[in-house]
Parts: sequence; structure tokens; C-alpha cells
Amino acid sequence: MSAPKKGDLSAAEKELLGVIAAGNAQEASRLLGSKDVRVNCLDEYGMTPLMHAAYKGKADICKLLLQHGADVNCNEHEHGYTALMFAGLSGKTDIAWMMLDAGAETDVVNSVGRTAAQMAAFVGQHDCVTVINNFFSRKRLDYYTKPQGLEKEPKLPSKLAGPLHKVIMSTNLNPVKLVMLVKENPLLADAEALEKCGKVMELICEKCVKQQDMNEVLAVKMHYIGCVLHKCGSFLRERQDKLDGLIRSLLKGRESDGFPVFQEKFIRECIRKFPYCDATLLQQLVRSIAPVEIGNEPTALSVLSQAITGQVGFMEVEFCTTCGEKGAEKRCSICKMVIYCNQECQKLHWFTHKKICKTLQEEREKREAESAKHVEAQAREAEEKKALEDVTSSTENLSLDQSEAGNM
Repeated sequence: MSAPKKGDLSAAEKELLGVIAAGNAQEASRLLGSKDVRVNCLDEYGMTPLMHAAYKGKADICKLLLQHGADVNCNEHEHGYTALMFAGLSGKTDIAWMMLDAGAETDVVNSVGRTAAQMAAFVGQHDCVTVINNFFSRKRLDYYTKPQGLEKEPKLPSKLAGPLHKVIMSTNLNPVKLVMLVKENPLLADAEALEKCGKVMELICEKCVKQQDMNEVLAVKMHYIGCVLHKCGSFLRERQDKLDGLIRSLLKGRESDGFPVFQEKFIRECIRKFPYCDATLLQQLVRSIAPVEIGNEPTALSVLSQAITGQVGFMEVEFCTTCGEKGAEKRCSICKMVIYCNQECQKLHWFTHKKICKTLQEEREKREAESAKHVEAQAREAEEKKALEDVTSSTENLSLDQSEAGNM
């Protein structure tokens, strides 16, 4: 079959674009089996069926197209858009991940010089930005599971690749969450295994910095995860308590306000230890964090998360006080000032939160009382203003009536 040209579509290919828009995966599958359909055909704007499916948010059809050999990096669109860019514009994180896993290039720019992540950020799809900026293919990690050169053993046992990849792909950089991911997998929660994983993180970090297209964001993330893994390993060697003690240390708040000082110092130390001092991102992080007194905003975690996820500030959503997971909805029933994603996180945090819970409750009640007084004062002022207007209006009407009577 001839190479696709813009707008040169067969009747079956036009029908395919129609069923993609309708979201009919079964009919799309039938058409893709036809000899009259080229999976990488182009409409008049240079869009492939995969681009259409990504933009429409049809994950099942995207998967189907990729299985039939769709070119994830086709760049024939009139404005240079790729399937990954359309996935970012649609706001569908599962589709963005699917494109990345299929080999989508993240540094390609369109006609206005924007990458897929920048396009997603431009339209406010910050979850997609996070997925794109944090993607690291399993294939790249599997490289370390095979002996290289004269090595007799690989740097990373193959059984650790899956659990480690899950940690790497986490977009939640809260150290408590990362330690919880380590703790929940018996293969990782071992001092020797963690040491090997930590060393692989160091190698990946080095590779990200020294490769031709340097990726400082990924390098900082890999370094940070490596620091957390090394901390877990050293803690297991010293304490042998399945990482519960480390989680408590990271959560423990100071007596005055509950601020997690150990966690703040740990994250700052991780950043300080980044081995490539000339990195622009490191210098930006240091400039943002160094002048801030511990306990004030912004925290080291918020600065680091913003730098790595690519989000400009955080969206109007709640984050779990314990693990930092987004979308938490359960509030402390007493103070109603701290929020958790589940009961487990609330129980983990209670040992330190109980010290300030009463104080937070009193502060909330005081603010609510002051707010109620303010609303009451405003209502009273509005009533007095209306009464004054009514009196003024009555006086004006009386004067008008007297004037009319005098003219009779």
C-alpha cells in the first residue's frame, strides 16, 4: 500500500475516523482488519487515527491502534502536533502513559516550540504534565538486570525491577509515601536489595546528566529516590523494625505546631547531596529553599515536587497530611483541620497530631466565631442601611406630596 498523504483517505479510512469519534472500539477493530485501511493514514490536517483517538480520549481505541502498528511519533500534523501532545491536551493520564510506554518522544516541539508537557500545562492539564515529566520506561530499567561487559552478575536482580519501577514511576514525592511503597513489597524491604536499588538510581542519575540531551529533572528525581532507598536500607540494618520507625521519624511534628522538622531536614539534605553542582535545576532549588527558615513556606517538599512534576503551584485539591497523596477527603473528626486519604494514614499520624489537635480545634472555632460575628455585623449593617434608605424614601415622598398639594 502506498505511503500516506494528507487528505488521501479511502472510504474505509474515513469511516474509521468516524467510529473513533463515536468511541466504537468494536467497529474500529473490524475496520483495522480491512486491507483498505492504513493505520497511519492522514486526514487533511495531517492527523492520524491515533492522534484522533488520543485527542478524543478513547483509551481502548488508542490501545487497539498501537497493537496494529500505529506510529506513536508521527509528526505530519500541519502544526507539528504528535499523539502525545493530543493526549496531553485531552487530559487523559492513562492515554499519555500509553503513548509514553509505546515509545513517544517527550522532547519533540510543535510549530510554536512547545513540547507535549508544555502543551498540557498550557491548557491546565497538570496531571498529564506530571505523567510526562516523570515517565521512565521499564525497558531502560531492565538494562541493569543484565550483566554488562565483564560483569558476572547484573547490577539489579530481575526480581527487583518491577517493584523498583513502581517506586520510580510514583509522582508523589512525599518521603513517607516512598517508604510505604518500599515497605509494602517484601522484595524491596531488605537492606541488601535496597543497597543495590540505590546504586542503580545513582547510575541512572549520572546517565541522565551525562547523556547528550541532559535531563536534569529526571536526574534530580532519581537522586532523590536513591537517597530515600539508602535511608530505608540503613534504617533496616540499624533498627530491624520493618521501616515503621522511619515513617514515625518522618511524620513526627515539633511540639509547637506539628511541623515535621526531620522530614524537612531530610529532604534538604537529599537536595544538598546532589552530586552535579553546576546543574541549573539544583541551583534553582537551592535559591528557593535556602533562605526559608524551617517551618515556614515553601517547604522543601513543595519546591522539589513543583520542580519535578512541572506543576506551577498546586491545584485546588487536598493532599493527605501523612503520605501526600492527592485527593484526600477524610478530615480529623475533632479539629477538622488536617486531612487524610484513609484511616490507615490517620492512625499513622495520630501519635504526633494528638499533641496539637486540641489547639487546632480551638483555633478553628475561634476563626469560625469571628467569621460568624463578621457576617452578623454585615447583615446588621445592611439592615440599618436599608432602614435608612426607607426613611429617606418616605421623607422624599412626603415632601413631594406636600409640594403637589401646594400647587393645587
